Parts: sequence; C-alpha cells; structure tokens
Amino acid sequence: MKPKIISWNVRGLNDASKRLQVKNLLREWNADIVCLQETKLKTVTTNNIRSIWSCVYIDWALLAANGASGGVLLMWDQWVVEKLEVAMGLFTVACSFRSASDGFKWAFAGIYGPNIDRDRRLLWDELAGPYSWWDVPWCIGGDFNAIRFTSECFGNRRMRLAMSEFSECIFELNLVDLPLAGGLYTWANNQTWSRLDRFLISPEWEIHFPEVWQKRLPRLCLDHWPIMLDCGGIQRRRQHFKFENMWLKSEGFVDRVG
Repeated sequence: MKPKIISWNVRGLNDASKRLQVKNLLREWNADIVCLQETKLKTVTTNNIRSIWSCVYIDWALLAANGASGGVLLMWDQWVVEKLEVAMGLFTVACSFRSASDGFKWAFAGIYGPNIDRDRRLLWDELAGPYSWWDVPWCIGGDFNAIRFTSECFGNRRMRLAMSEFSECIFELNLVDLPLAGGLYTWANNQTWSRLDRFLISPEWEIHFPEVWQKRLPRLCLDHWPIMLDCGGIQRRRQHFKFENMWLKSEGFVDRVG
C-alpha cells in the first residue's frame, strides 16, 4: 500500500456546510490519512468525524482549539495503518503507525505553526521530542506558518530570522524538503502569496517510498490550498540545488566536501 496523505488548513469546521464541502473533496481525493489545521474544534464526536470524512474504518486524534482559533485534527484509515502511540504538543499531533500491508513502522506529525517568532522556536523544539523518542522513519506535514526562502513568498521579500531557523530545524532533524508540484504557493490573500504548507520526510521514509512526491490541490474559496503527499509516484523534474548556510556550522562539513 502506497498511502496518500492530505494536509489542509480549513479555517474552521464548526459549520455543517463547510464540513460537507470538505467531506466531498476528501472522498474525491481518495486519501488514507488526513491532517486538518485550524479546525477551531474543542471536542469532536464520532458523528462530527463522519460528517467530515466518509472513511468506514476511521480513527482520529484531536489537538483542541485554543479559544476560537487553532486546532489540529489527524484522521486515518485503520484498514491502511494501525495506530501504535500518540503524542500531543502545543502545536503538533504525532502518531506512530504500522502499515497494514507490509508492517512498516513509521510516524507522522501534523503541524499548525504559530505566527510569532518566539513561539515558532517552541515548535522547532517540540518537533525534536517525538522525533527522538520514536526511532522510525518520519513524515511531518501541515501549516508551518513559516517559509524557508524569499522565493517562497511574493509580495514580501524581506529575509527574516524565522526563515533561517526553520531551515536549521530541517537540517538538524535531517529531513527532506520535497519540491511542490502544481504551484509555487499554498496560501494567498489579495496582496501576498506564500508557501506556508508542506510535507517533510526523513531519508528512511524516502527509501521506503522512493516515488513519493507532493502536490498542490485545487483551492476552495479559502486562503489555503490543500496539499497531498502521494507515495504512488510520478516522474520527477530535475531538482534545483539550494545551499544552506547552516551547513557550514556542521562539524566536518567542509572536510567532507573539500
């Protein structure tokens, strides 16, 4: 089984008509695991879940909203993966899984990142926790509320400390930042476009799913595009090399490439 994982900032799920729209699209996309951010839900029932996703063998984990904002809902098809452990943070829902088809053990973390720099540093530290506890291949996805490069934002080209800290976190956790097919950006308003949403994977995950790729899906009348991580594969385009300044901080890096 080569899973399909959906990540989407839905900007609230309290409205029944919104839940129906999401449900219809998830059925069309034929997802196996779904991570929804900014749900604005404090609690959910089985009926709530089934009004969002029509998967028969569904299970879920909810990071409750803080007041009228935030919240992460992670759902999965138990016919595809078996939940082993769950870890909750301030900004993350992490689950370790065993794939039903081949027994492959791995972990997923769903992210809804803060938009304040000092809180983003808490997110980077929070990610390092379960990543170190569970010695398995990893996939991390969601709305990070952060970009890595100025090329990932149109309308605001300022270099910010948050960008380098995000890249440093990816480097320290040894994650692979896959290129995005289907468009350059995942969020837009009337003046600015940014790539705030993405999937990151460990090298071991990519070894197990060598054809993995991520793509932007069609957008509703929301400011975020949903994205999909598809392990089924397509022919990849040539990837552009991007040098990271923090590589120079790694002990022995210059000797290895010199």
